[in-house]
Amino acid sequence: MNVLITGTSCGIGKGIAEKFLTMGHTVTGVDKLPSVINHSLYHHIEADIFRDELPELSAVDILINNAGVQNSGEDIDINLKGTIRVTEKYAFHEGIKSVLFIASASATSGAEFPEYAASKGGMVAYMKSTALRVAKYGATANSLSPGGVLTDLNRHIIDDPALWQAVMNETLLPKWASVEEIADWAYFVCMVNSSMTAQDIIIDNGEMAKANFIW
Repeated sequence: MNVLITGTSCGIGKGIAEKFLTMGHTVTGVDKLPSVINHSLYHHIEADIFRDELPELSAVDILINNAGVQNSGEDIDINLKGTIRVTEKYAFHEGIKSVLFIASASATSGAEFPEYAASKGGMVAYMKSTALRVAKYGATANSLSPGGVLTDLNRHIIDDPALWQAVMNETLLPKWASVEEIADWAYFVCMVNSSMTAQDIIIDNGEMAKANFIW
């Protein structure tokens, strides 16, 4: 499969790219930062998904929209509008198999920076529109909505005992997901799944299910 992934220079995007490469797929990464992946099946394109011209690609079997920013003042532009630009260019054609959006649990809970939550909520709504339109090609479109993930972006929480304990107190399972687990989810949804579409999968260790019963 030819896989196009945005935001592959770090974190979840890098992890997903490495998963697909390990499984023998050809991966093209799009990121405004230089490549950090050295693999014979990997091709890197330096581009801002919101501002730059997107290159012509001969075949995209799987599209994974991962690129994003947080509390940047540009969350709507990059996370939502940039993702729409990429999807409209590469997703709607004969041969597309799967489109995946990396959203956020905050798309449902709203419990994060306001523009970030709004951008991810918009992404989930746009995912459903995408699912409606790729169905005629026999393709699926879904989104993953992680809660906390063990990435460098969250290092200030991971390395602060007080913040970390406060976060753990808000989950049913006192942990965060690893990048590798999210990558496994992405691979399953795109490569194994063929029947689930238009669905948002929340992977938050039970944070939204947490309820303290007071008697």
